[in-house]
Amino acid sequence: MLKYAVSLTVILAVIWLLFSGNWTHPILVPLGAVSVALTVYLAYRMRVLDREGHPVHLLVPVIKYLPWLFKEVVKANLVVASHIIRGRKSLSPRLCRLDATQKTDLGRVFLANSITLTPGTVTVYVREQEVWFYALTEELEQGVLSGEMDRRVTRLEGES
Repeated sequence: MLKYAVSLTVILAVIWLLFSGNWTHPILVPLGAVSVALTVYLAYRMRVLDREGHPVHLLVPVIKYLPWLFKEVVKANLVVASHIIRGRKSLSPRLCRLDATQKTDLGRVFLANSITLTPGTVTVYVREQEVWFYALTEELEQGVLSGEMDRRVTRLEGES
């Protein structure tokens, strides 16, 4: 718990200093310190200072995952653009179900958000070990159902 409180304090202080631009103001800097301390205290009281509420352990795995996700977003953009050019008749919207292999809620949320970030797909429902999503075409559906995104998010989750 202490390491999460310390890391949250450091992150909030750095963000406050960067966004405010006030490093030496005699009133604003102490008020910024009070706001950071109050925020960390409230997070502690709300019991959200834990591994899932403050996932700093995922920083390196997420940095490794993002280039792959970016590539998938670009590929899906090209698919959607080609269907826009071909017209409405080329679309075949569908509601699909994916078995999720993530162990934590945070992992499932990460998977659901990754699906939604990919053009042409939107997550509509997440439950225990399944994710329901909407896909504009069979090609986009198969891209998600191939399981590559699920495997990568599970690996990301496991590297913690």
